[in-house]
Amino acid sequence: MFVLGIESTAHTFGVGIAKDEYPFILANERDTYVPKEGGMRPTDLLAHHASVAPDIIRRTLNKAKLRIDDIDYIAFSMGPGIGPALRVGATVARALSLKYGKPLVPVNHGIGHIEIGYLTTNAKDPLVLYLSGGNTQIITLYKGKFRVFGETLDIALGNLMDTFSRDAGLAPPYVASGKHVIDICADKGDKLIDLPYVVKGQDISYSGLLTASEKALKQNKKEDVCLSLREIAFDMLLEATERALALTGKKEILAVGGVAASVSLKSKLDALSRDWGVELKIVPPEYSGDNGAMIAYAGMLEARSGITISVDKSQVKPRWRVDEVDVKWRS
Repeated sequence: MFVLGIESTAHTFGVGIAKDEYPFILANERDTYVPKEGGMRPTDLLAHHASVAPDIIRRTLNKAKLRIDDIDYIAFSMGPGIGPALRVGATVARALSLKYGKPLVPVNHGIGHIEIGYLTTNAKDPLVLYLSGGNTQIITLYKGKFRVFGETLDIALGNLMDTFSRDAGLAPPYVASGKHVIDICADKGDKLIDLPYVVKGQDISYSGLLTASEKALKQNKKEDVCLSLREIAFDMLLEATERALALTGKKEILAVGGVAASVSLKSKLDALSRDWGVELKIVPPEYSGDNGAMIAYAGMLEARSGITISVDKSQVKPRWRVDEVDVKWRS
């Protein structure tokens, strides 16, 4: 079985191809939109994705040494994500499905991140930290669904880091030499300043930390603000993670999503894992950010379980949560 997966939830248009036996991932190509200044405008994402889609699909098929006729299923990110960006991927997927007679498979973007994490780390029954620009959730599998133990009440960890970096004049680009610009800035700081630390039960809140950090730039060294924001943001996440470990008794932590590539976060998770006697597993950098391979692989798992969708019911779901999906292939 060969599955072509299309990812287009935010700044990246990615296409991957997976098969139902080792080595599973045959190709993983992408193109990421980087604004010259400011944040991402949905209309710019739409235009970018539409313009690069044909080339990315061709590159992916060539990398896998396959033709479109060899593909058995077309999978796509149906949500969550930015509406106009999602619709480009969905439109391309529908067109391929109709033209070549391939069944369509709807994939939840978050579950794509989780499943590629399972595959690449050989995790068995982990507590999942899903950390990206748009999502911050602590998740565990229970009775056929990925349940959210705790999450951000407002903005995500990645959004916090990127927005502050941009407002502080550190970005774009947001990553340099494999490190987030906040880490580069924070490594030069030497003093922790007082900033909001907000953990409410199992949930966390980052919006107040962002506002306070931006105000702190007026009276403190930029490097000290970066250091303080990073340490407090990560420590909030670790407190909620520790509570989840205590409740669930899991013996593995699996970190997925773009923020999982943070070297400084890894060092904190390493310490937490040692304290609790659990194994830390982090998705490889090439699969941490948004990518088509994770959609293709999750789509393969769904297709193997008989999950498809008709074109007329394939409307995108910008707010589709991971805990709304029946994970038949794991139940």
